[in-house]
Amino acid sequence: MFKSFALQPISSLAFLLLIVALSACQPQSAPPADHVHLEDYFSSTTDPNPKSGGVRLIPIKTPKGEFKVWTKRFGNNPKIKVLLLHGGPACTHEYFESFESFMPQEGIEFIYYDQLGSAYSDQPTDTSLWNLPRFVEEVEQVRQALGLNKDNFYLLGHSWGGILAMQYALKYQQNLKGLIVSNMMASCPKYGAYADNVLSKQLDPKVLKEVEDLEAKGQYTNPRYMELLIPNFYEQHIIRMPSAEWPDAVNRTFAKINSTIYVSMQGPSEFGISGKLEKWDVSAELPKIKTPTLVIGASHDTMDPEYMKWMSTQFPKGQFVLCPNGGHMSMWDDQEHYFPGLISFLKQ
Repeated sequence: MFKSFALQPISSLAFLLLIVALSACQPQSAPPADHVHLEDYFSSTTDPNPKSGGVRLIPIKTPKGEFKVWTKRFGNNPKIKVLLLHGGPACTHEYFESFESFMPQEGIEFIYYDQLGSAYSDQPTDTSLWNLPRFVEEVEQVRQALGLNKDNFYLLGHSWGGILAMQYALKYQQNLKGLIVSNMMASCPKYGAYADNVLSKQLDPKVLKEVEDLEAKGQYTNPRYMELLIPNFYEQHIIRMPSAEWPDAVNRTFAKINSTIYVSMQGPSEFGISGKLEKWDVSAELPKIKTPTLVIGASHDTMDPEYMKWMSTQFPKGQFVLCPNGGHMSMWDDQEHYFPGLISFLKQ
């Protein structure tokens, strides 16, 4: 038999106290690991005095002496710090400015960086400095100076920066938390073949003939060369919008390209590579990169999107994002796919 008890009315105050007590016993959900308070994200406590807005000139030791390279930190996040490697070679950080419209609201720290010879960094004239192994050591010195490590360091390389990022990872992946290869293939010979066999065939035959004639004569600085390429190639495969509407950041980058470095390493033609990087190929070495890796490609890219998708399968922890509406600069012409894919990877 069970004893029966008369239920006594409970006062409203007692009921309120009971609810508070029960709530206190419930486990509180912790903020996500990447959560950063607004005041912390925009804190300038890491800046040296006087406060510099995140800008640091970093001394770089080279076989030809010491130089300085320009960096600028945007935001603070102890878990996610993305160092941006611009393309070219010898473009500038400026075309990454679209990141400012997407990363801060996600609490993601990113760092602009002009490589030696570019824009705000020193611009020595000794051409022996323009080689891939030296650039890799430059990135490592920047990493050390900025205090980036395996717990927070993401390296994003776009175009030539993707070559540099992959080569860095092959030597220094123990320092990385994640790698992003944006709009770049792991083989320059395969990129050249794609340019010859696919991209050039998409040009009007008359345009292609005139471009090839100018290249055969070495007339890369002839104004007619770019008159042909901008509407027929750049607007179709580099940044897919009329050149009159190109963002200011993109125009500033194009205006400041160090052509000496660009031609030395890439070569003068927009169809493939003929400079020092002509035979660069790490396709077979991608499985050695164990760090989580995101490959971003675009359907209208100068790089083969199918090859970039294949690349992502070669990294043991690889992922792929396709920008179906984008060209080579898909952080501008396909932002609706580029940034959600990138942000999702960084927050995993």
